Amino acid sequence: MPRLMRHVQGVELLIFILLLILFPIIIFLVILLLCSTILLCRYFAAHSNASSEFLKEGVTMRDRMLTLLAGLVAAVVVISLAHAPEAQAGVQPAVLVFSKTTGFRHDSIPDGIAAIQQLGADNGFHVDATEDSNLFTDDILSGYQAVIFLLTTGTVLNQDQKDAFQRFIEAGNGYVGVHSASDTEYDWVWYGQLLGAYFSSHPAIQTANVDVEDHDHLSTWFLPDVWRRTDEWYNFRTNPRDSGVTVLATLDETSYSGGTMGDDHPIMWYQEFDGGRSWYTAMGHTRESYYEDNFLECLLGGILYAIGPGGG
Repeated sequence: MPRLMRHVQGVELLIFILLLILFPIIIFLVILLLCSTILLCRYFAAHSNASSEFLKEGVTMRDRMLTLLAGLVAAVVVISLAHAPEAQAGVQPAVLVFSKTTGFRHDSIPDGIAAIQQLGADNGFHVDATEDSNLFTDDILSGYQAVIFLLTTGTVLNQDQKDAFQRFIEAGNGYVGVHSASDTEYDWVWYGQLLGAYFSSHPAIQTANVDVEDHDHLSTWFLPDVWRRTDEWYNFRTNPRDSGVTVLATLDETSYSGGTMGDDHPIMWYQEFDGGRSWYTAMGHTRESYYEDNFLECLLGGILYAIGPGGG
């Protein structure tokens, strides 16, 4: 249904473009006809004995042509305005939310999907959600600008699907990983590089301080320097900073118990990778996260970054 919807919107966009092309042609033809009428009136007025009657007839014809011209202009403007929203909708970027799990399954997945769908509705991008890995083909992925691994776990793609997703990123598209996206595809080296770091462990859910170290990104510009919130805080097998990502925020391990990474504990980061874009947050375990304004704004910024320039 969404692919059909985008096809219909594409037809409406084509109609809108044709109207824009035909508009100046119609105006030119009407003006040409009007000028010809005026010239003929002047010519026959100069060579006709019935000049007075002919001029009156010419003036009447000129007025009719001007009325017709005004009507045509008004009609094209009305039609163009009526199709403008449809044309704009036809070029909306689209994202695919992928939430397949073969390991632990979070009960916050439905909340996350609903939240992203609302973000899309409010910010001008289309959202499809699936757990069907068979959608990972070149043809289907070509309809999206970003894929969101939302709370995925375990091995979720076969080799052909992995290859299609890798080509999708190499073509200049984006990836968003949320929370247990780092608990996914441990044996796929390329995915680990796209992601930045794999999950290692976590303590119990608790409140901690998130230190925002980069405010020059769509996902962090609005956040306070110290963002205190409750979540399940991941430790990672390696420090993603060592792999070349740009770290956006770190955890203050003195503000909670169970951290194992010391003074430099990245919790959110991004990078340009293999021709595309990658953004990851380890936050988003709890259902409450998807009703929290700052977290939703943060997630929105990551999605817009992954969509790329001009998206959203």
